[in-house]
Amino acid sequence: MAAHINGPLNYERLGHTGRPMVFVHPNPLDLSCWTYQMAHFSTWYRCIGIDLPGYGRSPTAGKGLTMPDVAQACWEAVDEVTDEPAILVGLSVGSNVILHMAQQRPARSLAMIHSGCSYRPVKEFAAKRVRQYTEQGASFRRQHFYEVVSAAWGKTELGRYFCDLFIEREPYYDVETIIEMFRALGEPDPDWLFDIPCPMLIITGSEDNSHPESFALQKKVGGCELITMEGAGHSCNMEQPWLWDRWALEFLKKHGLFEGAK
Repeated sequence: MAAHINGPLNYERLGHTGRPMVFVHPNPLDLSCWTYQMAHFSTWYRCIGIDLPGYGRSPTAGKGLTMPDVAQACWEAVDEVTDEPAILVGLSVGSNVILHMAQQRPARSLAMIHSGCSYRPVKEFAAKRVRQYTEQGASFRRQHFYEVVSAAWGKTELGRYFCDLFIEREPYYDVETIIEMFRALGEPDPDWLFDIPCPMLIITGSEDNSHPESFALQKKVGGCELITMEGAGHSCNMEQPWLWDRWALEFLKKHGLFEGAK
């Protein structure tokens, strides 16, 4: 059992055949931010969406939580479904989680798809989020949501719908665990984390605050591919799922990981 986490993580499955495809969500959302992708890709893959500690229906975590702890807990969730190699997909903090997952089990990591990702030697944003959640509590989640989507999309009916969907689930979220997640994310990343053992794609939105740092991550990793989605924000997979899915599938086809291509 992963240290500092008070039980196994909640996960949901969609799809009965094909390679495993693991989805790890961002702050301040939960696994349902991957609704479009899991519905789409479950035609060819066994999709596994995981709630991080303190989110959705996953348990809380205590002080001392680390990103390797979270990655281990995610692998434990995957292990309940399969022991096969998997495609790892992560957004924002989920991107950092899957980097650790790939390092923990390189033989089980077929490929990685990252969004809302960055390379930042100093992570001031994490300390800022710790202060905001400490001072404002769960009520900060609505403001946080609108900060991780593009301004234009956030004003649409669909954008407001998704915001209300996540806010309605507030009783299931644990603020203290969210704070611990940001403290863990704020720790410096070791250089070995970026020695990637599998093909890697970055899909970044042009309106994402971390967009420039996505190029820094690409440079740090070396050899990975990067696609920019014009007009999309941090959660580009929700804002423009038709384009996000297309680029993801093209990447998987290129690396022989798309059974539908046969």
